[in-house]
Amino acid sequence: MANLTLVQAINLALIQEMEDDDRVIILGEDVGPNGGVFRVTEGLHQRFGSDRVVDTPLAESGIIGSAIGLAMAGLRPIPEIQFEGFLGPAFDQICTHAARMRTRTRGALTVPLTIRVPVGGGIHAPELHSDSPESFYAHQPGLKVVMPASPYDAKGLLISAIRDPDPVIYFEPKRIYRAFREEVPEDEYTIPIGKARVVSEGDDITIVSWGASVVQCMKAIEASDRSIELIDLRTIYPLDIETIEASVKKTGRVVVVHEAPLTAGFGAEIAARVMEHCFLYLEAPVQRVTGFDTIMPYYKLELEYLPEAERIATAIDHVAAY
Repeated sequence: MANLTLVQAINLALIQEMEDDDRVIILGEDVGPNGGVFRVTEGLHQRFGSDRVVDTPLAESGIIGSAIGLAMAGLRPIPEIQFEGFLGPAFDQICTHAARMRTRTRGALTVPLTIRVPVGGGIHAPELHSDSPESFYAHQPGLKVVMPASPYDAKGLLISAIRDPDPVIYFEPKRIYRAFREEVPEDEYTIPIGKARVVSEGDDITIVSWGASVVQCMKAIEASDRSIELIDLRTIYPLDIETIEASVKKTGRVVVVHEAPLTAGFGAEIAARVMEHCFLYLEAPVQRVTGFDTIMPYYKLELEYLPEAERIATAIDHVAAY
């Protein structure tokens, strides 16, 4: 076992998959000698060369468009988009082409593509560097959307994404890139895409979250004297509703936590599914702790925007007292 940060776990997964499969290549802005803006690809250019770790022009639609073509030709490209806000120029390539190619060609062509994207706030970055756009892509059939909350999950989910025959958007919560360490097996292993993780078991309340917000949920649970079950989705889409349903039928109370704005955030989908599947088991309305329906603010107010442990604790008290 190695004691790794989330960044190191991702780097190790990339190394192992590139060693095992020469179809795996990396492309993006500054991913080469620089090692990427967050140094996630550090050392890979020196190890595998410029044919497999490719610095590209600053053109996100070109990066993703090229990666789609490479994937259709039989490679396993891993494009990096430096920040989630820069996905916009590539939206058409992702949703109109990558997500639909299998259907468009009736299975003749697939797009085994893993798009790595740092995501979320909490690092005092400027505009377009701190958003949480997972709902946009979860709404597009043909895409899988993954977001790990721990180093162990980061490695296993990335290996699964790289080996998947269809396009996966792999969101990396940048706030916890180096926030803590965890034991990660040095051997290869996978975590199934579409399977949530029960972080802690409890009987009173179910909390559902993903990404960096899972850490804030854990802090809120540690400060509470209630028995709380925490579910880390790990995969936004496809959604593991079975794990959520089993928990809610046990607890009867639900809090959903995410960084994205409230309106049409993925928490709304979870709340709707809970109502459809667990209505007769609920003891209180589903509570959502989210970002606000505003642009992510600059540094001074950033932590006021994010669903920190204190706001989660308030929601826990509210749903428990209903």
